[in-house]
Amino acid sequence: MDAVSRLWRGCAAVWSPARMWLSLAMGARFSTSLARLGSPMTRDPDGRGVHWVFLGCPGVGKGTYASRLSQLLGVPHISTGDLVREELASSGPLAQQLAGIVNHGQLVSDEIIMSLLIKRLEHGATKAESGSILDGFPRTIRQAEILEGVTEIDLVINLKLREDALLAKCLGRRICSHCGGNYNVASVNIKGENGRPDFIMAPLLPPADCASKLVTRVDDTEEVVKERLRIYNEMSKPVEEFYRARGKLLEFDLPGGIPESWPKLLQALNLVDHDDKQSASA
Repeated sequence: MDAVSRLWRGCAAVWSPARMWLSLAMGARFSTSLARLGSPMTRDPDGRGVHWVFLGCPGVGKGTYASRLSQLLGVPHISTGDLVREELASSGPLAQQLAGIVNHGQLVSDEIIMSLLIKRLEHGATKAESGSILDGFPRTIRQAEILEGVTEIDLVINLKLREDALLAKCLGRRICSHCGGNYNVASVNIKGENGRPDFIMAPLLPPADCASKLVTRVDDTEEVVKERLRIYNEMSKPVEEFYRARGKLLEFDLPGGIPESWPKLLQALNLVDHDDKQSASA
């Protein structure tokens, strides 16, 4: 991973268009990426696993679906949000700086995110990890360009959810203070209008052992959530276009909660989940 660190330092000053387009020429096309997934555990002959990215507004469910696909495909799920929260919970030098940024609903800088991501990739390299599913990164064109020099991205899945449902979902998020499990107490039931169907999303309730230990994330207030959504919507369009122009963007509108969305997402990805219990759980 020394090469990754050197690349980041070089890109902080100058990014070579020629290098970027060379990377694109070598990149896998969207259709090729899906075609080689006839079996969930398929690998390229050189042992390379899938390299996917999840895009989507804060709270849309990137972590939930990326985690499920990570288990299904046998590759690590790397969430930049989790990396930030782990750093916040540590006594590291970035913790105090990150606290001020996150609590005001602002986006963490490219430099900090890349530092945390490179640290995670270096750790994965020591364990001979093959492939990854990135969640919450890249958020800017600059990050997307840097990422192309770090690893070859096969597919970018852009999760989309109507804003009223998204706000209710974000405000219902809870974390178990004991085990760290993620749950949601919101019961979303929005009547359809102007030709749009009803939208129903059942709560994702914790087991009895966790029910009394639920806490709300400090940044999950209505004011902070709305600010995060505003910033994300402002910055996301160029990143979506970046990957759309390269034929790597799959846009997926979530039709409801996990029971409704998970099977349809698998269908869109040409995958099969043989674990019926996992597919049916919500």
